[in-house]
Amino acid sequence: MAAAPEAVYPYFTRAEVIVSWMGDYAVLDAVPGGVFHLDINGVPVRGSYLELDPPRRLVISWGHAGSSRLPPGVSTVEVILTAIPQGTRVSLEHRGLPPEEAAMHAVGWPHFLARLAAIAAGHDPGPDPFAR
Repeated sequence: MAAAPEAVYPYFTRAEVIVSWMGDYAVLDAVPGGVFHLDINGVPVRGSYLELDPPRRLVISWGHAGSSRLPPGVSTVEVILTAIPQGTRVSLEHRGLPPEEAAMHAVGWPHFLARLAAIAAGHDPGPDPFAR
């Protein structure tokens, strides 16, 4: 991404900016054990911040409220931000996904990270085609 890790990190920790690239409503408390609530196109993602090491790394528990396939806390998302000459390399690993959810998330994460890359570079990613 064409921005420094210090500029990218808040896009995972501040409610007012996370919704610019993913989701339409967020309540975030970016402290260990703090809430991570994000509604993405009608899907209520619920979890908590497990680890934070600004501006390099964060780990979030992840699940869908009311879901038996992916209940809150069953999976984790680890984001590692590495400074590179062009800006930041974002590495994201979503662990603990059941097989029936893995395919959907394998499409979703690249989609949303591309939107984040556009915003981090100062561009408008336009309307989210995944939005309902």
